[in-house]
Amino acid sequence: MTHDVTSAAGGAPRAVARSTRTLLTCGIVAGPLYIVVVVLQMLTRDGFDISRHPASMLSNGDQGWIQIANFVVSGLLFVACAIGLRRVLGPAASPGGTWGPRLIGVFGTGMLGAAAFSADPADGFPPGTPVGLPTTMSWHAAVHLLVAGIAFLALVAACFVFARRFVAARRTGWAAFSGVTGAAFLASWSLIFALQGSRPANVAFAVAIGLALAWASLLAAHHRPPVGDSVKPGETTGAQRR
Repeated sequence: MTHDVTSAAGGAPRAVARSTRTLLTCGIVAGPLYIVVVVLQMLTRDGFDISRHPASMLSNGDQGWIQIANFVVSGLLFVACAIGLRRVLGPAASPGGTWGPRLIGVFGTGMLGAAAFSADPADGFPPGTPVGLPTTMSWHAAVHLLVAGIAFLALVAACFVFARRFVAARRTGWAAFSGVTGAAFLASWSLIFALQGSRPANVAFAVAIGLALAWASLLAAHHRPPVGDSVKPGETTGAQRR
């Protein structure tokens, strides 16, 4: 089973394959890293309740730097993953070879934006914050909502783009996984707006985010070429030449 890898600069195929594996490994790590760091904070930060507070609120308080760093590191890892996916899928890959990696890259960039512009404290977190939603919103919180919305839309779109690609490749399991993940994310996100303040809706959205992050990392693992092997850009997802 052999594949060819070439670079625009004419670099050695093996070196390009190694760097591509490294980029996709970044994507494999990104999702679990973000989830674990958030869960650890949920268990240790006083006053935080995932049924009342979105994870982005963890950026506030004396320990807020942990979540900010989590956004930065995870965002950079997803951007690296997008570059790796672009290399594997190639510019001519169809469908999804162009927009799939781009959307993952937009999501990673959105995480960097969420790190730069923090959400406002609210509803008793951090401790000492008045209970209930704030009556005003700071400019940086408004920017945070904007970049988060763009990032979420990009991730949902990526799920559907890759679902279409997997359908074309007759990878029904992956197609279903991608489509269900995108639909679950979009539905739970809609519930946040429709049922404002609903604790079950908040928890469902948090679970959907975790599912989407897991999907993105598993997607990177699916496309990562084995050690000693390489991929031909533009090749059909999941189908290898033998």
